[in-house]
Amino acid sequence: MKIKGKNYRSALARVDRTRRYALEDGLRLVRETGPAKFDETVELAIRLGVDPRQADQNVRGTVVLPQGTGKTVRVLALAKGEKEREAQEAGADYVGSEEAIKKISEGWLDFDKVVATPDMMAAVGRIGKILGPRGMMPNPKTGTVSVDIAKAIKEIKAGKLEFRVDKAGIVHVPIGKVSFGLDKLLENATAVLAAIVRAKPASAKGNYILGVTVSTTMGPGIKIDPGQARVLAA
Repeated sequence: MKIKGKNYRSALARVDRTRRYALEDGLRLVRETGPAKFDETVELAIRLGVDPRQADQNVRGTVVLPQGTGKTVRVLALAKGEKEREAQEAGADYVGSEEAIKKISEGWLDFDKVVATPDMMAAVGRIGKILGPRGMMPNPKTGTVSVDIAKAIKEIKAGKLEFRVDKAGIVHVPIGKVSFGLDKLLENATAVLAAIVRAKPASAKGNYILGVTVSTTMGPGIKIDPGQARVLAA
């Protein structure tokens, strides 16, 4: 078993592991106990009452964080003609079509997100084995395949994130940086919880949000009262 560092153990000592904190209190504590010297990312982990093995309970969706992510996201837009110009004007970091796809097939991956117009998807399919495992494959369900490519780019730049339940029934979503301050983190966290509730499958029965934990990149997890989280998400 890996032994945690002194800073982590010191942070953990300040957390009441038997308590379920109110979201605001948990976020305040997570900011105070972040043990790293860099500006850590703050993450929510939401345990859901679903069975991810069932296709109709595979929770997936998007959320636009009202206060952004705190990260610079490099966007590649795959488009042609007039849509290429629209993508450039919307702030895409890279814009291209067949030549960009060829570069990716040769190993170029200097971007974080990919958006595409529908007419490009037949060509994009050729690099699906490269983009798919990295979570970068454009998909109409997440708004990254769209005729309105300018809107897709602006949303990503503004803080749009994709989320998906993992095999353990947990959704992990970053909600900003420690430096954001309490109010901004709380606003982002509330937006994430609301988006996850909107994505609740019709086949999910009983309590949907079973548990919520907030943590920083290097810090201990702080358990949040799931009842309060359900109220905030309503």
